[in-house]
Amino acid sequence: MSTDIIMPEERHQSVALHQQGQEISMLSTISRLALDPRCDMDKLERLIALQDRMEAKSALEAFNASFAEMQCEMPSVEKRTENTHTKKMYADLDDINFAVRPVMAKFGFGVSFKIINQAAGVSITGILMHKAGHREETTMILPLDTGAGRSAVQSVGSTTTYGKRYVMCALLNITSGDDNDNDGYVEATDQLVTPAQARQVQALLDKCSEAVHANFEKKYGDPGQIAKSAFDGVVAGLNNSISKAAKAAQQGN
Repeated sequence: MSTDIIMPEERHQSVALHQQGQEISMLSTISRLALDPRCDMDKLERLIALQDRMEAKSALEAFNASFAEMQCEMPSVEKRTENTHTKKMYADLDDINFAVRPVMAKFGFGVSFKIINQAAGVSITGILMHKAGHREETTMILPLDTGAGRSAVQSVGSTTTYGKRYVMCALLNITSGDDNDNDGYVEATDQLVTPAQARQVQALLDKCSEAVHANFEKKYGDPGQIAKSAFDGVVAGLNNSISKAAKAAQQGN
């Protein structure tokens, strides 16, 4: 008597063939019952629902197995692009695509995106699809990147590119760039100050010397061009200049 040793890969193939056989048998049963005029339609519908669940389970198992194998071959992505805002290097969307698409294709995966413009910004949904039929998706909702000098179209484009990059990394469980890097995308904390904040800065500037005015204009241009993240520091600096000038005036008297 001989004993066959089934290795893990062979066992996986054996299970897959067994599942395919079950699905074919179920389809044959459904087809035969559908042609029988005496068939109970409620029973037929339940059989069809059962078949759908079997196919969905089989697709999910194939997805999970392929995804686990793909992770073992997923390459690291080289950081070749400099973020002009943070001065750090990161991997842009083109570099990520170039690195991971061959591996995805090898294991039967593909990625697509669904972009929806909303009042609050842009919704980016990434969809990871497998050839067996199962899919997974994740969504990011981002405020528009309204950085200085960007048109409305450029703001949408910058936000969309940023979202695609991070959604794709989330779907594939890969890392790229620095977690604190933003691919040129300006977070809400880095947007420009509000008109009220700009007026507050201008009021402080009016109390400062000409030298402080000159340094401020060289660095920021005008109060409306200050980033929100820099607002507190600017106000503190101006108040410090005003305080020093007041002390110097008192000592002179």
